[in-house]
Amino acid sequence: MTKKTFPLSKKELEAVVSRFPTPFYIYDEKAIRENARRINAAFSVFPNYINHFAVKAMPNPAIIRLLREEGFGADCSSLTELLLSEMSGVTGENIMFTSNETPSAEYRKARELGAVINLDDFTHIEFLEKTAGLPEILSIRYNPGPLKLGNAIIGNPVEAKYGFTREQTLEAFALLKKKGVKRFALHTMVASNELKTAYHVETGRILFELAVEIKQKTGVSLEFINLGGGVGIPYKLEDEAVNYEELAAGLKAVFDAVMVPARLAGAGIHTEWGRAVTGPYGWLVTRAIHRKNIYRKYIGVDASMADLIRPAMYGAYHHITVAGKEDAPLAEVYDVVGSLCENCDKFAVQRHLPAIETDEVSGDLLIIHDAGAHGRAMGFNYNGKLRCGELLLHADGSITQIRRKETPGDIFATF
Repeated sequence: MTKKTFPLSKKELEAVVSRFPTPFYIYDEKAIRENARRINAAFSVFPNYINHFAVKAMPNPAIIRLLREEGFGADCSSLTELLLSEMSGVTGENIMFTSNETPSAEYRKARELGAVINLDDFTHIEFLEKTAGLPEILSIRYNPGPLKLGNAIIGNPVEAKYGFTREQTLEAFALLKKKGVKRFALHTMVASNELKTAYHVETGRILFELAVEIKQKTGVSLEFINLGGGVGIPYKLEDEAVNYEELAAGLKAVFDAVMVPARLAGAGIHTEWGRAVTGPYGWLVTRAIHRKNIYRKYIGVDASMADLIRPAMYGAYHHITVAGKEDAPLAEVYDVVGSLCENCDKFAVQRHLPAIETDEVSGDLLIIHDAGAHGRAMGFNYNGKLRCGELLLHADGSITQIRRKETPGDIFATF
């Protein structure tokens, strides 16, 4: 069972709202740093470990910088994400560039930054060589196909557009070695928001066994293995959070059993967690401004799925609390909705909540939990909606605006 918390009292939140009108995202710097340190401590069982924070989860330089200070790198998948990492002080091999159907300009920028390029397809070997040149180190993204089941968010690996087959992986390492590449890495990404520790340990086993086969058949010893991301967070109250220490210990046991006898004990372990790093420590705050009673009871808020699309896109659950009513009886059943011209613009459907007061100035403040990853990052401008801003709560209680709310001028500037 997971308890949902928010770092500000109702009075403190109202003071924030007086400065920064709703809706907005707010992130807890202290909690993010503590979580990052726990991840690093858990995986210190491996001699060479780094997490490349998935920039797509929260593409804000303030967050990337603070995670850099905690020893994290960056996982990038586009030119803009590479630029964000560069402006945040993350460069060189601390960047893992994992893209697909990649334009040549993006490969060139990755080469300029010295990022570790993670190739997504066999044909990209020749494409990269012609457009940007082959670097000293290259990684291959492996798709295990029928060996591994994905999940609802990322899909079945057999149906996924990503990565090399096993046979292509072996052929690629042999070819890259022949072409003069000196250093090698292996990567996979087969799930998203997965809470089962055994699932991630089994992914490690598949990669470790493949690493041994690669050495046996091509003579290539991998410098590191990137286990990907996909570690989930407990969105629902009944979900159990992943135990980092248990996960790292499970992976280390398999590593020792498979890699050590093959004399591959020097291989580093990398990950590219995003959601697990920041997800539980961000909230979307929105005000209840309208109510509607027809066939159902609706609460209309000043945020919309243009600010948080996960419930509409995936049917994802985000817990909602009402500031100051955390312990009030869940006396009403509401759909909590935004104002887009789409019926899927709903943050909650038939949700048991306290009675909610609505008013554009004094209506209740709703706190949408676990929005610190893939929230503001997936925002959009349909209906001309203006994406909300982002705030960072510091350990001393002060607050910095790390992204302002959009204005019509931001949209009109591209006309």
